[in-house]
Amino acid sequence: MGYMVRKKHRIAVGFISLGCPKNTVDSERMLAEIAEAGFIISPESYNSDVIVINTCAFIAPAQAESLDVIKQAVADKADPKQKVSKVIVTGCLPERLGPGIYSKIDGIDAVIGLDSRDEIAVVIREVLSSGRPVAYFSKSDDPYRHRIPDDRTRLLITPGHWAYLRISEGCDHHCSFCTIPAIRGRFRSKPPELVLAEAGELASAGVVELNLIAQDTTFYGRDLKMKDGLADLLVDLEKIPSPAWIRLIYSYPTGISEKLIETIAKSEKIVHYLDVPLQHVSDDILRSMRRPDTKNRLRNLIEDLRSAMSDIVLRTTMIVGYPGETDRHFNELLDFIRWARFDALGCFRFYPEAGTAAAEMPGQVPDEIKQQRLDELMLCQQEIAFEKNRSLVGSEITCLVDSMDSEFLAKGRYYGQAPEIDSLCLIKTGNRQKKHPILPGQFVRTKVIGTKDYDLIVEPI
Repeated sequence: MGYMVRKKHRIAVGFISLGCPKNTVDSERMLAEIAEAGFIISPESYNSDVIVINTCAFIAPAQAESLDVIKQAVADKADPKQKVSKVIVTGCLPERLGPGIYSKIDGIDAVIGLDSRDEIAVVIREVLSSGRPVAYFSKSDDPYRHRIPDDRTRLLITPGHWAYLRISEGCDHHCSFCTIPAIRGRFRSKPPELVLAEAGELASAGVVELNLIAQDTTFYGRDLKMKDGLADLLVDLEKIPSPAWIRLIYSYPTGISEKLIETIAKSEKIVHYLDVPLQHVSDDILRSMRRPDTKNRLRNLIEDLRSAMSDIVLRTTMIVGYPGETDRHFNELLDFIRWARFDALGCFRFYPEAGTAAAEMPGQVPDEIKQQRLDELMLCQQEIAFEKNRSLVGSEITCLVDSMDSEFLAKGRYYGQAPEIDSLCLIKTGNRQKKHPILPGQFVRTKVIGTKDYDLIVEPI
């Protein structure tokens, strides 16, 4: 007599990651926990038993996107044609809204605070056996609240040859417009030995480009009583043999010291690229923003950087329409951008975020004026970026290949292009691909033969 054996159903988890590189690292840690717990990670969230959404809530558009994604997941759960049975929300939105998120969207099964990130597998098991919504938050008096995250053992969602390396968490700046300290907590550096261990783990996995991230990378080590913490950390990271590129992102201008500039300039691995968020240049606006910079100091910093490294690529971000910003302040910003000639620039309209000082300030700028200023600023920067691209035609650059789009076209980046936020190099491989194939993760020497909007067109030499 034969018996039919029914295989135990393995739970499929769909994971949606939103927001910044810090969120990406959190997502990669959670995915590793989910996989190690024996769950199946599904590439299609709607075709999963459980959907986990790692949210962003930095500014209003990010919060709106997160809420829309959650609503869609809840709708999938309610659809009898879909297999979704549970929806779990984690990341910055639960930190910002707390359990009150349940009142915004009905149908969420669990919300997880940032400090409970590594408990994701436990949470999944609990919600699958529970019929009521649950919330996982550290208590305000919990000594582990806002702990230093250990980001080792990650399932990378970036291409395997590059990764983000978080060196600290939280922020001690008190910018009047920013929600990050309220969400991510006080600044705390990862101990150097933990950073180096994680970097070594990533290098062993084949990562050749390490992108250092934090709310402020230049503040690294100050809470550990280290005078030049970031510079010293970079020197130690250079000793790891595999990575060829080390990149700094989110480097606040006030923390860029002479020693840091000297360390980058002398290094063969730290690329001559800095992402320096200035936000504005008018002394009046900077003072209101509670930024310690002045226009003269920012100007001197840019001159010092270019004096030490003639080939340095500079990216920045600006905010337009901040309360009290007049036409004079905006024109002052435009003049500075024309002078500085940044290689890349991102710009945001000011959003009056609840709980921030700037949200209640007088002199709120109408939305239509914010948009006009945003458009004008970005057109100004576009002219600069296109002209800089044209000046590279005919030069030789080394590209890190990110992907193969077709038999004759690859995409990559030279050292002046950070992943996900900057332009690309479009690599025309031609017939050589059959004899000398180009693969993701390789460094290829190329010649710039043209431009396409913000991107460079290159061909292998």
